[in-house]
Amino acid sequence: MNWKEHIEINPRIKGGKPVIRGTRVPIEVIVGALAGGANPEEVSEAYAVTPEQVRACLAFAAEVLAEESFVAIPA
Repeated sequence: MNWKEHIEINPRIKGGKPVIRGTRVPIEVIVGALAGGANPEEVSEAYAVTPEQVRACLAFAAEVLAEESFVAIPA
């Protein structure tokens, strides 16, 4: 999936947070709704986005996490 077709980052929209292109729906809201237990169809309907846009949000999140470095801090 090419999430870049569905996600935009523009400093004039939501302070530069990634959103679904053509909307003001932040990616974090979509991913958070899914993490909270909503299924993709419910999220799609609740935020007036397509199922493909919901999948693009997950693809974006996966790519961002893959590029990040994490340091384990002993407990």
